This record gives sequence, C-alpha cells and structure tokens, in this order.
Amino acid sequence: MTAGGRDILAELAAMPEAERGTFLRRLTPAIRRELAERWEGGWARAGQVAPAGDDWRIWLIRAGRGFGKTRAGAEWVTGIAAADPRAAIALVGATAADVRRVMIEGPSGLRAVAKTGRTPRYVMGRGEVRWPNGAIAYVYSADAPEQLRGPEHSAAWCDELAKWRRGDAAWDNLMMGMRRGTRPRVLVTTTPRPTNLMKRVLRAKGLVETRGATRDNPFLPQAFVDHVEDSYGGTLLGRQELEGDMVEDLAGALWSRAGLEACRAPVPAGLVRVVVGVDPPAGAIEEGGGGDACGIVAVGLDGDGIGYVLADASVAAASPEGWARAVAGCAAQHGADRVVAEANQGGAMVRSVLLAADVSLPLTLVRASRGKVARAEPVATLYQRGRMRHGGRFEALEDEMCGLVAGGGYQGPGRSPDRADALVWAVTELMLGPRGVAAVRRL
Repeated sequence: MTAGGRDILAELAAMPEAERGTFLRRLTPAIRRELAERWEGGWARAGQVAPAGDDWRIWLIRAGRGFGKTRAGAEWVTGIAAADPRAAIALVGATAADVRRVMIEGPSGLRAVAKTGRTPRYVMGRGEVRWPNGAIAYVYSADAPEQLRGPEHSAAWCDELAKWRRGDAAWDNLMMGMRRGTRPRVLVTTTPRPTNLMKRVLRAKGLVETRGATRDNPFLPQAFVDHVEDSYGGTLLGRQELEGDMVEDLAGALWSRAGLEACRAPVPAGLVRVVVGVDPPAGAIEEGGGGDACGIVAVGLDGDGIGYVLADASVAAASPEGWARAVAGCAAQHGADRVVAEANQGGAMVRSVLLAADVSLPLTLVRASRGKVARAEPVATLYQRGRMRHGGRFEALEDEMCGLVAGGGYQGPGRSPDRADALVWAVTELMLGPRGVAAVRRL
C-alpha cells in the first residue's frame, strides 16, 4: 500500500525488525488500520489472489500445509460478501465442526480477517454467517451431502476436499446448486490426496489451479519449516503434505490409494477378536530402539469375518520401555485378545520388555523367514477380496502400504515399512490362520 507516494509495505520489509515498532507508532490510526487490513496489493502473495478474468468457474488452491490456503479462502469470501449484499455463499468442510473451527472462527477464518465494522455474526443454531450488509454464508458438512441438495448459492468455499469421506455426493449436490447470480464460482482449498474426487475436480472444465508449498509462506516460523522439511522432505508424505503434490500409486504396488479410500468404513460394535501387531525397531533392546519406528497397529475382526484396522499407535525414536508402554496402551484401549510381535531382532528380550510393561499381556512372538513384501502379499489379497476395512484415516501407515511393490522391495517413506509390517503381523494372526503362518515360526 502507498501513502503520500510512499510504499509503506516495501519500507517495512526493508527495515530492521527492531525499528518496525517505532515506525508503525508514527503512522496515523487510519493508515495503521489500512495497513493491517489491506489484502490484495498488501499482504496477499500471488498464489492467494483469485485468478483474473471471467472465464473460470472453479479455483483450486492445491498446496502444502501452512501455505496460507485458509487465509486466501476467508479473504475471497469476505470480498464477495462485501461486494454483494444478496450473496448466498456455501461453506463446506469435512464436518460442520471443521467449518466452524477453521473456516469461521480460526485464526485465519472469516471473523479474524473481517474489516473494521464489518465482522460477520455466526449464528450457530442456524448454521449461518451473517454480514452487516445482508450477505449470508451457510455451513455444510460433506458428511451430510443431502443438506446440499436443493439450496442455491452464488459462491462456495470448499476446504480440505481431500478429507471428505462422502465427497463425491457432497460435491455433486453442491455443483447442482451453483446457479444463483450471473457467475457462480467455487474455491477449493486443500492439501491433496489422490482421491477419486480430487481427480474429478482436476479434470473439471473452467478450472484454474494455484500450486504452492509450505516453504512459500514467509510468515511461518523458520524453526517449524526446518523441522518438517528435515523430518519429511523427500518422502511421499512430505511431497503430499509439504509440496502439495498429488502422490500417485507406484507401478506394481500391493495397495493402491484408491483401493484404500474405497475400504473406509465405520467400525461395528461387538468385534469378536482384536490383535495388536508389533514390529519392534532395529536394535529393539537398545536405548532409543536403534532410531527406527516401532510399528504398532490394532486390527479387529467382526462376526462376518471382516477385518478392521482400528489404530496406528506406532512410535518413533522411543526407548524400549517407551515403545513397550505404547504397545500395552494400545492393547488396553482396544481390548486386544493378543499381541503378536516380531522377534527377529532381540529375541527373548522383546518378550521381556513387553511383559515388563504389562505382565498380563497375552503375547505371541513370531520369527520371519521371508521378506516384508512376501509376507504382505497374502494380506493384500484380503483387501482385494473385500475382507478388510479401515476404520479411519491412517496416513503414515497407508503411505507405507502403498510403498510395498510386488516382486520388489520397499519404495515408500522412511527406511523400512515398520507400520505396514505391524499390520501384516496382526492380520496374519487374526485372519489367515495356519495358512498365514507358513512363513513364520512361533517362539
């Protein structure tokens, strides 16, 4: 912004931090307010400003976490509300709670970015956000797609599309109602996952896409950026969550991401049996566990012979006592009937460490005689036959599963598929019976 021919933002950017406070205090209240509230031509980066022109219908911001997607969405909606007192705007999140917590009341949400004197009022009981000029936004949950059947909207903001569990139905109902006004438009802000809906949106006519990475936001603490890039940079998870890349399936992988999306289902009551699988870290009895993760995955079985992944309780860089307590806690939380742990490294000491964490723990030790990929293939077959479900999203586990390649090795994140191996041990014990233990020797 400029004042009296001066570019104040440029002056601030070039100024030593110690001098900025003094500089700001010398500005008039009106200029300070204008400085704080200026978005386009002010604080917004290029990827946070709506595309120019009239020939687009969907604006997709596909970017890593912390890029500034929520702020861009809130500012876009705020601008529409200010320009059109008759605006009817849809706010769609994975759940209604997500809409309220992030899109409306979050630190970059609609109320936080409102201009002085124009803060919208959130009427929770009606699921409405009302601006002083009469513009209204309506709250919708993608988990309840029927709510979107019927209402008409002039604009819509869809947040974290990749998290929508009933996404296709919610999207279709929303788009059928985008018929109010002369140019109804939709903004999608999301960190991507290769879901069917994401692929549909990317193929949509009238789409303009903005890409961005976590590091592109200069206002994030550098310590945070350094940490996440050191921890996840170069991994499949990092490409997706930090770079905003759509991570597609590997050729020949035992599991596909679309297949895992299709097997999500609520966990039924009254599971007949629960097993916790454990892949102890390399150097299992050494302090710190050798630096690898300890894979800990709980799987349950219902009365119809369908398996359900209940939890990924894996821990990284924990002491033997630490990961053993995590195993015991997972078993207790899910009422496990048995814990199955690989004992190739550590042997009897694995038993001692686990029993020390909970003396009542029902425990079976197994020793692998085949590689991780070969052990995983019968479990992958259960998924292909529709006998496995995921009772939630287990991103780190699923990234490892999709990194196991038939007839090959492991091409997923990290050095070893510890979580996926824990899953394999649990499912083998729970569902494959004598056929599943041909490649293991019980101790």
